[in-house]
Amino acid sequence: MFDNKDNTPTDLEKLGEFGLIRHLTHHLKTRQPSTLVGIGDDAALLGFGETEVAVTTDMLVEGVHFDLGYAPLKHLGYKAVVVNLSDVYAMNMHPTQVTVSMAFSNRFPLEAVEELYAGIALAGEIYGVDIVGGDTTSSNKGLILSITAIGQAPKGTAVRRSGASPNDLLVLSGDLGGAYLGLQVLRREQEVFKVNPKHQPDLEPYSYLVERQLKPEARKDVVELLSKLGVKPTAMIDISDGLSSEILHLCEAGGVGCRLFEDKIPLDPSAQSVCEEFNLDSTTVALSGGEDYELLFTIRQEDFPKIKANPSLSVIGHMAEKEAGAQLVTRSGEQLPLTARGWNAFGKGG
Repeated sequence: MFDNKDNTPTDLEKLGEFGLIRHLTHHLKTRQPSTLVGIGDDAALLGFGETEVAVTTDMLVEGVHFDLGYAPLKHLGYKAVVVNLSDVYAMNMHPTQVTVSMAFSNRFPLEAVEELYAGIALAGEIYGVDIVGGDTTSSNKGLILSITAIGQAPKGTAVRRSGASPNDLLVLSGDLGGAYLGLQVLRREQEVFKVNPKHQPDLEPYSYLVERQLKPEARKDVVELLSKLGVKPTAMIDISDGLSSEILHLCEAGGVGCRLFEDKIPLDPSAQSVCEEFNLDSTTVALSGGEDYELLFTIRQEDFPKIKANPSLSVIGHMAEKEAGAQLVTRSGEQLPLTARGWNAFGKGG
């Protein structure tokens, strides 16, 4: 049990989300031969003959993960599905089905539920997944969504977090920081609206960033591209909690260190501009912002020629021996320890 010598209740923030998961599950043992990977990866991995199956679930709670003051219900339904599909793609697998469970307070009329489900259905259509079940119930406080995604792949093609080796290249799809900055823009406009309800925000200059927050996309295209190029990552994870947290997950799972180069982290020009507008450090935003749902993966150095010409992929560092630790190499050449400062589900105010 948790070391609590004075017998006072333990604040969950002290453990954090992943610490809590480890604390509750470290003693659990797998009993079924079909359970290939249990708790601790982007998805559980099950083996059935020549097919491997991924199962992942995620919960979104009003007031914790989203605010309906600026998140349209249709966008929310879409996002709730996509963030789960991203976990399946992070296993180098393709999603096939989802289940949807929802709890509503009595302030939600049928029309609102229909709007939410329209977004869920749209995500299923775009990504080619079937909605095959779930549950609905009442809530005494707001809206709660829980999505479970199922995916599959031929035996031996799934990629886990734990496969990275020293000298593997660290590769990232897309760019970072957009979702966090989009959230800052939306929150600012929400505060202006509270003061002046007649205010009409002009979000056009921030359209890319706002869309990254409200309607993210899972990187199905990257998994398909890597397959086409004949590149199987040695380890992979999606960026949900911030780049630094995800790198540390790869390092811990693989028993390796890392060198991340600050000048190689990709940011969209609009993200750079909004960082200046909000007086934010762009590197901090990229490292800790989260919700970008890009794929972070490692590859053997011999596979570099296969990906180097692709504008969607950036080599941002390399793995190292465990003793070297996980380090950020700044633009000036200074090495700083990477720390996990991303989303904490049990943090104060979030």
